[in-house]
Amino acid sequence: MRQNQKGALATLVKRKGAAPREVGAKMVITGDGRIYGSIGGGCMEADVYEEARRVIASGSPKMLHFRLDGKAVEEDGMLCGGNIDILLEPLLDRHREIYERIGTIRPKGVVVTKIGEEYSKTLIETSGRAYGDPLPLALEKIMPFFGTTDILFLEDGTIVEPIVFPPNLYLFGAGHISVFIAKVAKMVDFEVTVIDDREEFASRERFPDVASVIARSYKDVLREMEFSENDYVVIVTRGHKHDAFVLEKVLATNPKYIGMIGSRRKVKAIFDYLLKKGLSEEELRKVYAPIGLEIGADTPQEIAVSIVAQLIKVRSETKRRRSSSPDPSFREGLPGRG
Repeated sequence: MRQNQKGALATLVKRKGAAPREVGAKMVITGDGRIYGSIGGGCMEADVYEEARRVIASGSPKMLHFRLDGKAVEEDGMLCGGNIDILLEPLLDRHREIYERIGTIRPKGVVVTKIGEEYSKTLIETSGRAYGDPLPLALEKIMPFFGTTDILFLEDGTIVEPIVFPPNLYLFGAGHISVFIAKVAKMVDFEVTVIDDREEFASRERFPDVASVIARSYKDVLREMEFSENDYVVIVTRGHKHDAFVLEKVLATNPKYIGMIGSRRKVKAIFDYLLKKGLSEEELRKVYAPIGLEIGADTPQEIAVSIVAQLIKVRSETKRRRSSSPDPSFREGLPGRG
């Protein structure tokens, strides 16, 4: 849009039954035919691509309905079937500020879209401030939906979509395993920050594609950091002392995931040390340690895959539960979760 190019935005807004992607998946189709993102692939995505050309030309949005019955799925070679609705919108200059704020400011709030005879798109931040088109209904009717996690359809056909950002992965330690963790995690849509107290390790040369690289002492960094339910922490520093320090500080906050590398013997030693310092067994049971899924990993690359696979598993379980119910993988005793 900054380059004054035309395009269309496809969003998977409804799904019933099996489908390749979840609600909220997005794909951008540019006027010159490029594609960014995916809503599931196959003939469905090809049909959306073709329809996008007409939406770009007309400047009007369209709701596309796909009924992936058994025969259609078999002919297309897809492995799932279901009913899917795709909202296809033109990228209009009058909505540029909405995309700018979401892409740079990363606000909390919702996007309200109205299609039909009059097409409108409005960003409402939790402060109540609005961007884009005039809101098609009273603000009081939107306020109850702040904090929701699902796309909602109101009775008049208005679509309310929460603004959701990729989870943050904080890698404490910039050694050889972290290099591969960062690469794999970025591929599966984690925003990666690498932290190490050694400038020769925490460098852009070693981590060219991550969101941020911090070369400072763990003590200084953790003094300033607070973690949220959208944050994942992986501890892979160069030694027991640093691992124990980082783990103690991180446990005082509330990230979605805390994982620490090490053998069961090392993990137990660190846990015993922290218990003596006053931490509880309940706190330590929050930790995934030894870290990663058991896949027989040996090399740094394989270990990275096992760790990121566990991150994906936790992220998927969180999406399914949509609640704060206890994790069924909790188990009694120490050291932590395997």
